[in-house]
Amino acid sequence: MIAETMAGIALVKGAVDGIKGMINTANDVGEIAGYIDKLFEGEKQVQQQRNKKSSVSSFDGIGGVATEIIDARLAKEKMQEIATLVDLRFGHGTWKTIVDERAKRIREQKEAAAAARREAIRKQNELIETIRNAIVIVGVISVSILLFIVIAMKV
Repeated sequence: MIAETMAGIALVKGAVDGIKGMINTANDVGEIAGYIDKLFEGEKQVQQQRNKKSSVSSFDGIGGVATEIIDARLAKEKMQEIATLVDLRFGHGTWKTIVDERAKRIREQKEAAAAARREAIRKQNELIETIRNAIVIVGVISVSILLFIVIAMKV
């Protein structure tokens, strides 16, 4: 558990270092986009670890909780620091545009995944219905053949 949080905060710190190293020479946001992606991923990992509904065990104790909270605040602080740097370098509102576009794309991905799941369920239900109909048709044909055999035997 602690290792996962450490990986998240290490990713955040590495991304911040990369962005700080390139921010003054970057001609556009695209040149630091990889670091921004790593920053968001690291922050996400830190927040997920902090929000996990796990009980405090003898292995992590209160120190683990303290580390998670501090790491979450550090990640938030680093995000704000990068937001300021990006806005100063590329103009006011650039960071907000990045965050908004990222949220939009995540939402679109979730909607596309949900649509794909709905389509898969629809196809599965359609297949089940087709199989059901085939079973009914086979049953009707079988009963008809049996009736024909019974009638033919009586004659």
